[in-house]
Amino acid sequence: MTPYTFDQKTSEFLSWFRAQPGTTFHHDIEVRDLRDRGAGRGIVAKADISPDTVLFTIPRQSIICTSTSSLAAKIPGLFGGAEEQDDGVDNHMNSEGGEAEDEDGDDDKSQDSWTSLILVLIYEYLQGANSSWKPYLDVLPTIDDFSTPMFWAADELAELQASPVADKVGRDEADKMVRTKILPVVRAHPAVFFPEGTAQLGDDELVQLAFRMGSVIMAYAFDLEKEDDEDKKSQESHAEEVEEDEWVEDREGKTMLGMVPMADILNADATFNAHIEHGEHALTATSLRPIAAGEEIFNYYGPLSNGELLRRYGYTTHAHRRWNLVDLEWGPVLAALRAEVPLPAKQWDEIVGGLDEDELEEAFVIERGAEDPDSEGRVAEVEKAAGAPEELVEQLKAVMKAVKKVRPDALPDKVARDKIIYSAISRALDERTRQYGTTLEQDLKRYEESSDGADQKVRRQRMALDVRIGEKVLLRQATDTVRAKLAELTKAESDGEKPSAKRRRV
Repeated sequence: MTPYTFDQKTSEFLSWFRAQPGTTFHHDIEVRDLRDRGAGRGIVAKADISPDTVLFTIPRQSIICTSTSSLAAKIPGLFGGAEEQDDGVDNHMNSEGGEAEDEDGDDDKSQDSWTSLILVLIYEYLQGANSSWKPYLDVLPTIDDFSTPMFWAADELAELQASPVADKVGRDEADKMVRTKILPVVRAHPAVFFPEGTAQLGDDELVQLAFRMGSVIMAYAFDLEKEDDEDKKSQESHAEEVEEDEWVEDREGKTMLGMVPMADILNADATFNAHIEHGEHALTATSLRPIAAGEEIFNYYGPLSNGELLRRYGYTTHAHRRWNLVDLEWGPVLAALRAEVPLPAKQWDEIVGGLDEDELEEAFVIERGAEDPDSEGRVAEVEKAAGAPEELVEQLKAVMKAVKKVRPDALPDKVARDKIIYSAISRALDERTRQYGTTLEQDLKRYEESSDGADQKVRRQRMALDVRIGEKVLLRQATDTVRAKLAELTKAESDGEKPSAKRRRV
């Protein structure tokens, strides 16, 4: 049998979607092939669309989740915990993180909402034509379609250089989770997962399938609010609250997750023109503002940096650069401070040992503080440059207060104190910048000389460049801001002046 083409799969999916009881699909929109711009499928307006227009509707019974799949009935008790722990959140699924609870548990009841949906998707996929969602499953990305760092080769990951994204891939953790929580369930119930007459997949094949489904969930799943929940939360995701590794579920299994046909066909960007509303019986996509004919319809994933966008979804955009960020760890800053205040090592150890470790931040975020989009999905230009994180300055002041108790002569006044603080930050920023291996100028030149194309490796290199350029821009801005502050303090010191109370407040 000849495999379906991309367009044939789209056509089959649309026919299936329209046939589902309760679905709607506006006559002025269409699903279009956007692979030429690296976007897979997308939804585009065929005619001008007014604000508050219902674009499409998905009844809850058409969503793939633990309460709609027949897997729950075939393995009683498998999803008891996950189903009972629905916390009513309705935001788009962008969470991943630390290892799941009961990670080493291998019994059926150890599943959380994340692994539960992975099992459901594996089950429905293995049913083939017998699955009610087969036309929908056929348009979901395959392993080869994903460009998240989870699937990058070592040389491709190296292009991220010192970006924190490189340390958050978490493939080993994901592999362990799959082998301890997914494979045992499938192996314990082969007659359920593998239809009669079909060959069973080997462990490595199942792991790859679980990786695919886990990545699908991270990119496309929604948190499903309770049907009787009157507290309608916004579409903005919890992405900014989650900082752990890859796609291992970190929400204590409290949220019911589901795959929402058609909603995940929408691509997303920082500027968007539609959102998903969660009703009692259905989810509805609605336009936020006028959409011109030929314009793509975009959803919103949240105020994500390009690094987070790449890590979760496998792409970067110009508009998301506004939320770029880079980390600065406390260890190098403290080392720089110790170099600025040459006390004996024993004294420094006493000072550091006397600090309350619970009160000390281990890392700080450098960003520009860009605002969120407005109610119509528009964003304003970011005028503010990055600087030293206020929390870092305050933490250094606390350390310097402890230093003054040991060596009062080391800090004759606040100007001297602030000079030491900003000199230490400047040193730490220089060291952080050197970790990348290439300069901002070298990266910009390479980016300008490269171009988006069909070659997957080239696209990944360009996205890695986009991420690390964004981080280096922030480090450059922060360095310039800190050095300007140092110049101001040096001038004040040479003039014998004390900065005003307002100017001292940094």
